[in-house]
Amino acid sequence: MRLIPILGLLAMAGCVSTVESGQASRPAPAQAVQKAPSTPTRNNIQQFQSVVSTVEPVAERECRARTSGANCDFRIVVDDRKGQPSNAYQTVDKSGRPILAFTLALIADVRNRDELAFVMGHEAAHHIEGHIPRQQQNAAAGAILLGGLAALTGASSTVIDQAVDIGAGVGARSYSKNFELEADALGTVITKRAGYNPVKGAEFFTQIPDPGDRFLGTHPPNSKRIETVRRVNAGL
Repeated sequence: MRLIPILGLLAMAGCVSTVESGQASRPAPAQAVQKAPSTPTRNNIQQFQSVVSTVEPVAERECRARTSGANCDFRIVVDDRKGQPSNAYQTVDKSGRPILAFTLALIADVRNRDELAFVMGHEAAHHIEGHIPRQQQNAAAGAILLGGLAALTGASSTVIDQAVDIGAGVGARSYSKNFELEADALGTVITKRAGYNPVKGAEFFTQIPDPGDRFLGTHPPNSKRIETVRRVNAGL
């Protein structure tokens, strides 16, 4: 594992943020008031480095135990792009190496080590559960289905292209709530095995605007996520 202090990243997959965002970017709920991104203190940075040193080995161990042939060499980075909101996300580089990225604002906003460890475990879990390729498969299936239906109706090439785009978007979102709950569940295991309290860590959700249970929403209700963490933790 290498900790890279400064890195700008262009793509992301599953995320935890105080302004809800995802593989591209999603608008915050209309009622949410965006605040200026926080700046981490020296203590915040030291806390981040400490949590990385304890959570990362556990995440790698869980990855190797639960996958076959997956790249489990997590690269943990800080996304220091100017003005980035409080956010953490998982992606992969060109070689397929998993990257866990944290903005400076998130490092400043987490209230304790448990919250930071849980967010880190959650993002690692997205990779272990294979959510990026699964999301891509869902998007491709949706694009083929809706594009094919449009073609069968004799639609123009422009309409077919639009149907493909819409189908891909719907397909990508179809299981996103389940992916988040899967990441919460495995993130609970990683957090616990790294020596932190996942139930206390999941209190981070109280800082995130509750998305509710929207049709084709990208994240489940915060209450359901906290319930998942408590249930999994009780069984450990």
